[in-house]
Amino acid sequence: MQIVVIGGGAAGCFAAITCKTFHPQAKVILIEKSGKLLAKVKVSGGGRCNVTHACYSNAQLVKFYPRGGSQLKKSFSFFSVKDTVLWFESKGVKLKTEADNRMFPVTDNSQTIIDCLTDELHRTGVAIKMNTSVLSLHPQQNSQKTVSARWQLTLNDGETILADSVIIATGGSPKAEGFNWLQALGHTIIPPVPSLFTFNMPDENIRDLAGVSVPSATVSIEGSALSSSGALLITHWGMSGPAVLRLSAFAARELQERHYRFRVLINWLGNLNDEQLRQQIEKEKNLSGKRMLSNKNPFLLPNRLWLFLMAKIAIPQEKQWHELSKKETNRLINILIHDVYEAQGKTTFKEEFVTCGGVSLQDISMDTMESRVCPGIYFAGEVLDIDGVTGGFNFQAAWTTGFIAGKLGG
Repeated sequence: MQIVVIGGGAAGCFAAITCKTFHPQAKVILIEKSGKLLAKVKVSGGGRCNVTHACYSNAQLVKFYPRGGSQLKKSFSFFSVKDTVLWFESKGVKLKTEADNRMFPVTDNSQTIIDCLTDELHRTGVAIKMNTSVLSLHPQQNSQKTVSARWQLTLNDGETILADSVIIATGGSPKAEGFNWLQALGHTIIPPVPSLFTFNMPDENIRDLAGVSVPSATVSIEGSALSSSGALLITHWGMSGPAVLRLSAFAARELQERHYRFRVLINWLGNLNDEQLRQQIEKEKNLSGKRMLSNKNPFLLPNRLWLFLMAKIAIPQEKQWHELSKKETNRLINILIHDVYEAQGKTTFKEEFVTCGGVSLQDISMDTMESRVCPGIYFAGEVLDIDGVTGGFNFQAAWTTGFIAGKLGG
């Protein structure tokens, strides 16, 4: 039996290792078009590799996937976060959980994960072909029925390979044309658009506060029901941080349709509402009476941001709390929990580029990762219309789909 895995990223390598582990007699060939395996793993998590996320409830885990979550619930029952942790630790790679539940190798070095996976590829005996691309993939024409192989692959070096099954783990593509070869096999392709990006705000002065972060803000998009809460970071080009990145993922298609021109609504105080804030302000007027607003910030906002917001609504820094008029109080409430900024464009992480879109999950049996259109073809990773928010979720989807495809693709 001969099995070909196309793509040397996280999903492809994990699929190849799993395939060889469960089918040791099979010849497993891993084909990678570049000169490096696991290039995205290398740069992920700032070079530390956010392996997975410490969410051990599959019902909760699927909520972190803007696309593919409901379908992944079945897949996670076969290979879960716990299974990922146990797998790496069984290979001598201990993981740690940080305060936000992201999980990294204790070495804080993505090379640890790369070394683990490449060592397993060699230990299990996976044949690796680097700098090799697949020019064509089509059903094997075998009228004589002399061989069992179902698929024929033609490589860029002229070699032809026959395979009993093929696992496709080629990753996402920024352009729909990158999926043409899969569409030609009969698969439905969901057009790719960027996911996980920051909001550019070229005309907003808040960019002058670059480097300022708020631990808990709520970000939403005007005219949409979508919102996200969490840390927010002000950058030289606009806004980033987990709250913004998460929102960009869930709103990826909507924002693309708006050509990335939209109004961002910010509640700088998280989920505090108008009435709750009004009560806090009245209390502060009594407690801090003659203290200037510039010297008494009761909301624990970074001081630079606090002064910026007061300037934005034209409240003098020397204004004392007890001097706040009714109109000024209303302006303060509005700026703190209904602030508005114009976004014009996005900035994606080029090394960690994530798209939504790819092979439609309607074409895939999620308990085997086999194509419903082409028996003997299996899929794993971001080539599918699956994407998660930042925090290790995309890697978890890669490990899970790679494991299932590898185990059952043989």
